[in-house]
Amino acid sequence: MYKMKILLVDDEADILIVMKKLIESWGYEVISVSNGKDAIDAVTAKKSDIIILDHLMPGMSGFDTLREIRKFNAKIPVIMFTAYSGEVPLKGREDLGINVFIPKSSEESILKIAIATMERKLEKKY
Repeated sequence: MYKMKILLVDDEADILIVMKKLIESWGYEVISVSNGKDAIDAVTAKKSDIIILDHLMPGMSGFDTLREIRKFNAKIPVIMFTAYSGEVPLKGREDLGINVFIPKSSEESILKIAIATMERKLEKKY
């Protein structure tokens, strides 16, 4: 049975560990990386179906990473994690094809629903 593969990108090691375990407990396969370059490499190698991407990372931000990914993959669903709870990160959302912004402080059920929604959209395409 195929497991949906999720690419988790965050520069904070603790968040990667906790989120990876959580998402795997929901039945998904998780590939975790800590920077934009590794995220681009993973998407290039077609190792994921959905991306969960941190908005603020040193070096290459989530937006910068996604701009590069969109050059060769315009369709992969993206959930952007952000430390902001307001509208600051919403600028540029439409141009980059971000499906949803989720504050890191959100309840885990919000992330679970967002992933399941992206999964259903992908299943309809196949």
